[in-house]
Amino acid sequence: MPSLLCAHVPWPRLAEHRDYLLEQRINPELYLPSDALDSLDGELVRSFAAELVAHGLKCTIHATFMDLNPGSVDRAVRETTRQRVEQTLAVAAVLRPQVIVFHPGYSRLTYGSSVETWVANSVAFWQEQLPRAREIGCKIALENIFEEEPSTLRQVLDRINDPLVGHCFDSGHFNMFATVSLQEWFAALGDRIVESHLHDNHGQADEHLPVGEGQIDFELVTSLLKQYAPDAVWTLEAHSRERLERAIKNIQQYL
Repeated sequence: MPSLLCAHVPWPRLAEHRDYLLEQRINPELYLPSDALDSLDGELVRSFAAELVAHGLKCTIHATFMDLNPGSVDRAVRETTRQRVEQTLAVAAVLRPQVIVFHPGYSRLTYGSSVETWVANSVAFWQEQLPRAREIGCKIALENIFEEEPSTLRQVLDRINDPLVGHCFDSGHFNMFATVSLQEWFAALGDRIVESHLHDNHGQADEHLPVGEGQIDFELVTSLLKQYAPDAVWTLEAHSRERLERAIKNIQQYL
């Protein structure tokens, strides 16, 4: 069993889904895009945090990611990324999420000849954020996006070497980009998984289908999660209420 089952909800659509989440007792993973960070109503954040507590619910956060890269060779890009991360952590101080998921920013096509620089920059970046994360009491999870194999993520996590920083395994991204088997990926990173994004596709596009409606072997995915990361959060990334309802139904057989 996962420690928590969540559903992905973009903060700009919270008003649309708020009553549904609370009535159905669904733990949200709140996605905070950059525009939302710049226009957040602090009272709304505090109010929703209180509602989660009142309903016995918990949350995670998915941080903004477009055009950001903590391992960038460009100092200005790293500074902008730092600003967005610090904004996200300020919101987390109110919402008290279990985990905050960040995109790592690595692509072999961009950094294939500069892996060491990207890793070193990433390690230094996340080490700076650790005191704030520890104060908040949340974990930081680096999600696989374009990674074809797990070595760059493993290098970053090994060098940071702190239980507050782990891995978010994304099943859909793995199916699109990975060139190694699920077993190889979990052998390298399974013990560092603190959250998993569970959604399906057919390997060509990030379709965000409900679990079991594409070609991913979720019997194997969930068995590996239970083996390597029994306390990880499972998050259903279905981008509509209809798909979420199907995803909740479909995931039951794996719980």
